[in-house]
Amino acid sequence: MLTRLVLAIEDAGLQNVLEESFASADVQVESCGQEKNPWQRVVQSCGDIIVVSESLIPQPVESSLTVLNNLPETPTTVVLHGFDSSEEHAQLMAAGADVVLYSGIMKTSLVDAIQTTLDYRQQLGPVEALERWNKVQPKLTDFISNSEEMQIFINEVKLVASSDSILLLLGETGVGKEHLAKAIHAESPRASAPFVALNMAALPEQLLESELFGHTRGAFTGATRYRRGAFELAHGGTIFLDEIGEMPLHLQTKLLRVLQDYEIRPVGSEKPVWVDVRVIAATNRDLEVEVAEGNFRKDLYYRLSVMTLTIPPLRHRQEDIPAMVRRFMTYYRYKIGRDVSQISDQALKALRRYDWPGNVRELMNVIERAMLICKAHEISIQDLPSGFHQGLLPTRYQFLPGPDAYPASWKEKTLPEVQREVLDQVEAIYIQMILNETGGRVNQAAEKAGINSRSLYNKMKRLGIRKSDFRKPGRGEVRGKG
Repeated sequence: MLTRLVLAIEDAGLQNVLEESFASADVQVESCGQEKNPWQRVVQSCGDIIVVSESLIPQPVESSLTVLNNLPETPTTVVLHGFDSSEEHAQLMAAGADVVLYSGIMKTSLVDAIQTTLDYRQQLGPVEALERWNKVQPKLTDFISNSEEMQIFINEVKLVASSDSILLLLGETGVGKEHLAKAIHAESPRASAPFVALNMAALPEQLLESELFGHTRGAFTGATRYRRGAFELAHGGTIFLDEIGEMPLHLQTKLLRVLQDYEIRPVGSEKPVWVDVRVIAATNRDLEVEVAEGNFRKDLYYRLSVMTLTIPPLRHRQEDIPAMVRRFMTYYRYKIGRDVSQISDQALKALRRYDWPGNVRELMNVIERAMLICKAHEISIQDLPSGFHQGLLPTRYQFLPGPDAYPASWKEKTLPEVQREVLDQVEAIYIQMILNETGGRVNQAAEKAGINSRSLYNKMKRLGIRKSDFRKPGRGEVRGKG
């Protein structure tokens, strides 16, 4: 993360000296000592280190320093005092200042003292991040597999994990794209720096730009303080842009500029900020089809696809299911506190026969559910969802026509066009099914589908599906005909 140094110094000459001394790629300096209301600017600055003249701190000093110490950034406060008085310096420290310096000492000594504080703050960040990271640190060994296809894939991942190249992770919903991105970060030279993930589909379009690039105070209604964006938070580390195919076109242009120059421009700011990040993007969409349909910029696609990795779906590596089941059982045994340690052969065979359209995420959900309702120490077939009890489980492509019964219109279309047509049909059938189950409640339907409400709304709009067609009559209500 970039370190923000805020200078609120009454002496304009001293403030200029400090500005020049600390201008570097890893430090953003903001000066406000000569403004009309410097203290308000300090409080709204989002600073990591605040260097402020004691004369600019509103009285009572204790209350004002408490305000700084309670800010979300928990800044390090350096107070410059006009008198070389150890007693008054001690009083300021007792009031909440982290460091108190006599402003009359040699400027080089003052710069050195602030630099020491800056170095400590920059070292503290990675340590705290590592402590949080080490609690559940993903590893590439999490993807160890008996499947030849998966083994080839992991070997490719190992070749690029240590580089700084942009990566594009492709794969169906639930295959573990974010988990893989975290594992790649953990295996890279950036492992001690932040990993910041942002889902393009999970945020309203109006907020997405601010979440990516940050915003300045007053950039829009409600922007009362400077806010760091994901790129600034990820400085020195990795940013993971999930569901990149959902990104609005106008933001795709801005993202392309960032990937070319590695400079961001917070909303409302005229000053660019340089960032050092590795970008990993992911999507379950066919971006080539999205480019052909005008939904995704061709130049951004080429920039993102420097190295493309496609995670195999679970149905292509069903030999891994027994080992994954046991690993998930161990995980959930501690998480939910259920002493379930075994699974019957019949249940395991049913899991291996299943097609897993939701991939690893669906398997995890099935195991968690089974352990919650299991009344013994062993998961049986009866503890699995009803679809697993039947002799015939869903098989992929069973609803599609045979090779001699394809639509005649396909002859005039390209493969991407046919893929989009079939995908639209499948999505329409599935969305209508879950909307019918939820009575047209989009939030519930989105939860069932494993996507966010915004994505479901977009799909419904594109496919011409209206939620009103699925609303069930309430008590005393009769649905009219036509």
